[in-house]
Amino acid sequence: MAEITSINTNTLRTWLENGKKISILDIRPIQERTEWFIPGSVYYNAYDKLKANNPNALQGLHLDKTIPIVTICAGGKTSLIAAEQLNEQGFKAYSLQGGMKGWSLSWNTAKLSFPEFEIIQFRRTGKGCLSYLVASNKEAIIVDASLPVEAYQETLVKEKLTLKHVIETHIHADHLSRSKQLAESNKVTLHLPSPNKVNFDFIPVTGSTVFQIGNISIKAIQTPGHTPESTCYLIDDKVLLTGDTLFIDGVGRPDLKANDDEAMQRAKMLYQSLQKLLILDDNIIVLPAHTSQPVEFDHTPIQATIGSIKENVAMLKLNEGEFVNTIMERIPPTPGNYLSIVERNIEGDFSDIDPIDLEAGANRCAIS
Repeated sequence: MAEITSINTNTLRTWLENGKKISILDIRPIQERTEWFIPGSVYYNAYDKLKANNPNALQGLHLDKTIPIVTICAGGKTSLIAAEQLNEQGFKAYSLQGGMKGWSLSWNTAKLSFPEFEIIQFRRTGKGCLSYLVASNKEAIIVDASLPVEAYQETLVKEKLTLKHVIETHIHADHLSRSKQLAESNKVTLHLPSPNKVNFDFIPVTGSTVFQIGNISIKAIQTPGHTPESTCYLIDDKVLLTGDTLFIDGVGRPDLKANDDEAMQRAKMLYQSLQKLLILDDNIIVLPAHTSQPVEFDHTPIQATIGSIKENVAMLKLNEGEFVNTIMERIPPTPGNYLSIVERNIEGDFSDIDPIDLEAGANRCAIS
């Protein structure tokens, strides 16, 4: 029997980041593939046959034998069977340890440069979470940290930056916030939007809050709706970090931890908040806290201008009543584990849990 070799998420992430030639073979059931996938992967419907140990499960698969294959399933078990069969057929195959659950922590970056500042967009490609490092004159602020602290620390050291503050746009429901850990490890101030229910110390962000970083100002704009405390940040009047209030192709959902009446009230608040943003200059670049699609390893920022979003997102052209009705009709399925994630983010302690288990699955923050 051929030896089976596994690789971990960080190895595959590095291969993709460096442009290594590999084939990624996704053998999950089609409904799981539809929910989330690795960019550039090939789908082959063999899951049931592999589970049944059918030795011919991958017969008919045409891939280049000179290029290594990484097999993917949900948790890394069925992909081992697939890798074994491929190795026996003369391929060089690896199984991804932890499968798509492990892949949820993978990430890549993209950069936006301006005369007075630079923004690094950290993208959890396996989850769609977007966080940001804003730097000016060697000072930095980090927004919506969703990755392990080490990812940000490496960039701070590499770019020779001094972290001044850690901030958030809202209490997140689809990923554990690493902002508290990041602030503590760097001995800097943690700023959270107000009103906030967390059980640990922070400095409140209000509608009058302005951060000074290097040569630029970052202004807070309170935008309740997705959550009561949701806040956006306008950077040097050129870039708007919108959290889960406004996406490049939709708007935030108002229903999490809310009954129908509360969700409707939040939808009305969201409408009013969006009006604050839509009157800003059309050339301002919007950078949201999530994307609904797997993120390519292409170093291309996920962004759009306010003008293009107004043109392309039809619900932004509706009046308040139409907007609220449309939102309530289009609320997507509730994300898994969101109540547990919210409670953990309020508590601020993840020491007794496995983040991969809690965060597994696609985000469902947007309505479009």
